[in-house]
Formats: sequence, structure tokens, C-alpha cells
Amino acid sequence: MTRKALSVKQGRILRFIRKFIDSRGYPPTVRDILSGCKISSTSVVAYNLARLEAAGHIRRHADISRGIELISSRPGNHHTITIPVIGEIAAGEPIPVPNSDAWQTVAPEELVVTEDLTRNKERVYALRVKGNSMIDALIKDGDIVVMEYVTSAENGDMVAAWLKVEKEATLKKLFREDNRVRLEPANSQMQPIYTAPDNVEVQGKVISVIRQLV
Repeated sequence: MTRKALSVKQGRILRFIRKFIDSRGYPPTVRDILSGCKISSTSVVAYNLARLEAAGHIRRHADISRGIELISSRPGNHHTITIPVIGEIAAGEPIPVPNSDAWQTVAPEELVVTEDLTRNKERVYALRVKGNSMIDALIKDGDIVVMEYVTSAENGDMVAAWLKVEKEATLKKLFREDNRVRLEPANSQMQPIYTAPDNVEVQGKVISVIRQLV
């Protein structure tokens, strides 16, 4: 494909998108571009993204969160993949989820990320974090955690734990003790959750974190 010459503003936006993806592993939002490129309005950003797409520099997925895919022949360009965002997970007090089967349903939202963010894992999904119990692990309310779907974990792994009796899920570090499981928050102001080993079902472990910047 022959690509048209870019305007100064379009070149600045394209460089910003590349730098953002290289440093964070996922694409920017329109508002990230607005702020990072000091553009006057979201409509101006949208117009220039449309021109970049028409010129073959990017591909946009309107129904996907952060749905800008960079198209480039540069060596070392990161390939992007789409993963499901299946809901919220508490990083404070556990929040109810329908049941463990619900984690296998079709996701209402998807996220475009670079392959390195998934660490080449195959069974990967994402959750929005609700709460601040993992703040000392640099995971804040509103962040997105990228999870590998597993049913077992090592001591100290950060996991999505399903509490069967309570029918609740929580994001914590898991530790197996003599006759109980400790689900430890990364926040010195909060207490751990203690429960019986047969009450805990591991439904994934954290492999990456996408920061909420605003």
C-alpha cells in the first residue's frame, strides 16, 4: 500500500501512539492522545485518527476498549491481540459474582494489547480492579489486570480467588498454611482473609497490570 504524506499533527499523533505502546504494552485512548499531543479537542483527535487509518498506519476497533492497532513494517513492531474483559474483581472486600461458570461466558468488552503483555500465554483474560487493597503492589482502583486462567498457584502468587461458600471473588496474594488459606492484601491498612482450603478456587493469576492513568 502506498501511504500518503502525513501532516505535522498526524505525524505527532502516530509517534505518540508508537511510544505509548512501546512503553506500556497497550494502545492509548483518545483522551491519552489529547493530553499527550496537546490537542484542542477529542473531535480533532478523532479526525486525525481517521486520516491515519485511511492512510494505512493504524486500524481502529470501535467496539473494543483502547482499540487502536498500529500497522507498521518497522522491525521489532509489537503484534497486537484481543483479550476479553470479563468483568470486575474486588481488590478490597470481595464482591459477588454470579458463579464460577460465568467466567467462561462471552465477554461484553474486549481489549487490544501487545503479545508481550500476555507473556505468550494462551488462556488469558482481563479484569477491572475495584478497590485499593493491592495498592502496595501498585494496583489501584480502576486498573486492569491481565490474568492467565489457571486452577492452581504457588504461595505468593496474586490470584483471582473464588470463595465458594460466600459466592464471592477477590484479588489477593495466596498463601497456604497448615490447615487454612490466607488471602493477603497488599495494603498495610487491611487485614487478610483466612478460610478453609476447600473453600478457595483459584480462577487465574495476574501476569500483567494496565495502569489507569487518570
